Amino acid sequence: MSLPVTYRLATTPEEFARAAETLAAGRGAFAVDTERASAFRYDDRAFLVQIYRRDAGTFLFAPEGHRSALTDALAPVVNGTDWILHAASDDLKSLAHLGLYPGTLFDTELASRLAGFDRPNLGAMVQHFVGVELEKGHGHEDWSTTPLPASWQEYAALDVVHLHALAEALAEFLDEHGKLSFAEQEFAHVVAEAGAATHSPRKTWRDVKGVSALRNPSSLQIARGLWEVRDRIGRSDDLAPGKVLTNDALVAIAKEQPRTVAELRRVARSRSMSRQDAREWLSHVEASLAEDSSTWPSPTQKVESGQPSKSSWEREYPRSYRALQLAREAVAGAAADLDMLPEVLLQPRALREAMWFAPDDGARWSANAAADRLNDAGARPWQIDATASLLARAQEQAALEGVPVRRPEASGRAAARRRRKARG
Repeated sequence: MSLPVTYRLATTPEEFARAAETLAAGRGAFAVDTERASAFRYDDRAFLVQIYRRDAGTFLFAPEGHRSALTDALAPVVNGTDWILHAASDDLKSLAHLGLYPGTLFDTELASRLAGFDRPNLGAMVQHFVGVELEKGHGHEDWSTTPLPASWQEYAALDVVHLHALAEALAEFLDEHGKLSFAEQEFAHVVAEAGAATHSPRKTWRDVKGVSALRNPSSLQIARGLWEVRDRIGRSDDLAPGKVLTNDALVAIAKEQPRTVAELRRVARSRSMSRQDAREWLSHVEASLAEDSSTWPSPTQKVESGQPSKSSWEREYPRSYRALQLAREAVAGAAADLDMLPEVLLQPRALREAMWFAPDDGARWSANAAADRLNDAGARPWQIDATASLLARAQEQAALEGVPVRRPEASGRAAARRRRKARG
């Protein structure tokens, strides 16, 4: 069982200012966490920010209604300083929207993965390294609820009070195993990625899972129309898009193009959808199809660095595909030696991108050339040092095995891919 935790809840600008003053007088890094409500509310903003600092204590900040005041109070104190978080990526994005940014980061979840733990949830890691069992049960609550129940507040406070001890234990462990520099590079990458994400374009209807499989312009037109209605309702009522209309229902309706209320309810497979709501969504389907067909969207082909699908790659470029398989095996072996998962040692996307551009026409690929490709794919220096020579050897081995370079192209797209691959 975890021990009771002492914390203070701040809900007003005056309380924000007093808490920030106390935190400023503390020492060391800030342990930070957020609680969000993206399953209930329109966006992924933080509804609770938890901060613990030694010699200052634990504070829970409820920013809704006073977000600018929270930024004014906390930014001068915490920005550009050392932070500790667990699974930082999503938290950093919501904190950035509050104008709060770390200087350096220690991510205890990422550190745990580098240390060799396959499922490094906070509770398991705190129990393993700190010897404290955290309470469970409130991770999926609607954190936009006001007032927050006391049991939820205590749960949230416990998410930060043990982070210093956990980070120190993990840092010692990683240092003993020669991985601390790996972790530092990963932490810096997470901070940079979170900063870039705040400037990324807002998602559109084409980002809905399943829409890319729709090839009929009328289906795409319906998908766009339904998404725009859903987005407008979600934004207006501050509801998560899935609470308005699920992605599965949106794509199914667009694909099947129902003509009656009964058909739409059947296609949507939503037990909670009333006949009145179904009639409303059917009217939006009809309105979308009534628009000038010359304005309807057309299918687009998403291409990642010119790479073909798995089946096309294997069929059209057997030597290159064989090199990819050999590289995967080599990376998995190296990861096992380092006691970490292969995707921690090298992200699958980076591996695929590097191996796609490896020469497959008999030219020898040097480790330096492989390193350059990995760098272009976003791999960190420690990952490049550990894997570049493995990728180069995989390319060489595929050639030595005598695997054919190419099969006859099955389509114009395959020929275009070949030209892009040759250009590098």
